[in-house]
Amino acid sequence: LSWAPRPGLPPDTAAALLASGPDGEMLWLDVTHRPGQTPCVRLMGRYLLPPCKQRWHTCATFLPQEGLLVCGDRRGSLLLFPCSSSSGWAAESTSIVNGGTDPVVEDSSNELEPSCLLHKGALPLESPLSVLFGLHGKTGVTSVTIHRGCIYSTGRDGVYRQLRLQDQQLEVLQKHRPCKGLQWIEELHFTSDGDLLVLGFHADNFVVWSSRTGENIHCIPCGGGHRSWSYCSSPLAEVFAFIKSGDVMLYQREAQPCEQQVLLASLHGREITCVRRLGAVEVPGRATVNVFVTGSEDTTTCVLVLSENSRAAVPLARLSDHISSVRTLAFAMGPGDEGFGDEGLSALLFSAGGRAQIECYRLLCTADTASESAVACQVIHVASHQLDKHWEKKKNRHKLVKMDPETRYMSLSVVPGTSTKQLPTPWKFLAAACSDGSVRIFGLLEAAQKLVLVAESFHHQRCVLKVEAFLHTWAGGERHLLCSAATDGSIAFWDITGPITDAADALHQGEGEMQPLGECCCPAAPLLPLSKVSIALLTQPVYPALDAPLVTVMAHSCGVNSLHIRETPEGRYLVASGSDDGSIHVCLLDVALGRGEAMAETYLQVLERVSRPCAHAAHVTGIRVLRPDLLLSASVDQRLTLWKRSPGELVPLSTTFFHVPDLAELDCWEVGEAGGELQYYCVLCGQGLEMLCGTASSTPPPQKAPQ
Repeated sequence: LSWAPRPGLPPDTAAALLASGPDGEMLWLDVTHRPGQTPCVRLMGRYLLPPCKQRWHTCATFLPQEGLLVCGDRRGSLLLFPCSSSSGWAAESTSIVNGGTDPVVEDSSNELEPSCLLHKGALPLESPLSVLFGLHGKTGVTSVTIHRGCIYSTGRDGVYRQLRLQDQQLEVLQKHRPCKGLQWIEELHFTSDGDLLVLGFHADNFVVWSSRTGENIHCIPCGGGHRSWSYCSSPLAEVFAFIKSGDVMLYQREAQPCEQQVLLASLHGREITCVRRLGAVEVPGRATVNVFVTGSEDTTTCVLVLSENSRAAVPLARLSDHISSVRTLAFAMGPGDEGFGDEGLSALLFSAGGRAQIECYRLLCTADTASESAVACQVIHVASHQLDKHWEKKKNRHKLVKMDPETRYMSLSVVPGTSTKQLPTPWKFLAAACSDGSVRIFGLLEAAQKLVLVAESFHHQRCVLKVEAFLHTWAGGERHLLCSAATDGSIAFWDITGPITDAADALHQGEGEMQPLGECCCPAAPLLPLSKVSIALLTQPVYPALDAPLVTVMAHSCGVNSLHIRETPEGRYLVASGSDDGSIHVCLLDVALGRGEAMAETYLQVLERVSRPCAHAAHVTGIRVLRPDLLLSASVDQRLTLWKRSPGELVPLSTTFFHVPDLAELDCWEVGEAGGELQYYCVLCGQGLEMLCGTASSTPPPQKAPQ
């Protein structure tokens, strides 16, 4: 049994009672009560729950505008039922039951129950319109709530999910993990001041967690979640009642003035490892606002706005799907993905990090003058991929060998020019640098919500730190090229046109079904019994391997921590890199194609190499080619240096000290001013976040005479 507020009726005199019975049948009963009268019960609808071992519902709520009913069951599934068409049947059924037109039955409850259900066969047994089977695992759905047009569900799997209704189908937008250890979430409370309170049980304590402050507001020892309880809060007091050992216990606390003042709210709980600028949103009546995305060691990704006027960072959304640290971010913003004005910004966000996990989201940012941040952000979870995802479901896994379970993705790069709109299902490609020594290529089918592994190569034989994809176009076609850098200081250049073409052809032949290149959650190497382990088998690739690199350049003496590629007006490519040894290396590449058919062999030639040893006093963790003659580098030594590239040398133009310790990454963009002069902006992350702005001069400053 469960109660749900009845739309259109006063909550103090009417409610909906949902009862689950044999064979998965759920009844919707309207119960009304008037003072001095016997409660009136009307049968409104009959619904059929999907088959499972424990076939009963646990919670329900109505969608009044759509005439639908959303409920959760003990198996962890969310179900959507129609309820608007049941009213006529209910009225007819009530009239038949009562023998007249008066729906109120003044008899005792013993006589009311059989008369109410006697003719339930007159009502149709409705099947669900939409089923999200096992959405909250096998432990069940605990609550369903409607807030501002979105559906929120909670479960005992430690997460709550945000959903929307699309063409009478339930669609998951994203999931949230409130805090570590809170595995039993019971309810969500939306407060009047905009805070979201998560109610649940942590071990034997009842916990109220605030999503605004990111901390527990209350922690009450009650014995755990297997008990009846109720919580109520108001501006004056908060009350928690529960049953323990047969006794009714009451916890009450009066509202107290808050003595703690937050001077500067934190963006993350630990170091910020990566940052990317999504774009700018023009807000009517306000200055243009920049939207950024940051990833952190605290396993979360944050979408935020940073305004030059207010100098404040305001979070728009937090994504908590990762189970380990977030190390890298990448955007896919092709034609039609980015817009301004009423349409705002739209992009695909890829985040990756520890435990070989990749998450993909669709971000939609629009101007919202009513909010504090002036920007509204909608996040839709598109797909995810984890190399060892199927490992937890495998039986007798203690007898098998799992290859490198702690593989991390160190860098991501979206392959440009791969939105194949001529196929039945357009998709994009993604390159990843992995700590197990591999370079992997993934394909994303957004419509099917699939992220699949297309090809891989273990050429580097050591941790790959950076990847950067670029597109070479000419009159006869285009080539997809990839640059990867490893811990030994080498930089390899690949032609990945073949694997991408093969994947596109396989998708086209399968009419939109991605099957021929392997399962999306297979590991990078086969699982073998311990008695049959051999080096040859362990190194055997499962997925199609990439061809050998076209060119390999030994640019540094140790790991390459930063990498950037920019095309010159002549159609050549400048590749800039920074290393652990504090050096900067720049090489100029020329791409040539063999004569003959369209898939002629690709040739790369290094035309020029410039190296600057000891450019910084510590690791160079950020570098950008602003112009063919201008470079920007940032280091852990907290220096931001502008370099002029001239034939055979790099000349420093200026150096600025920034305030962020342990610099992790740098991102840059340019903005045209009214006078035609370009201004360069950069954002730096590490133990904090900082944005800088400046202009670039092509002439070095005059040298002072030695004193």
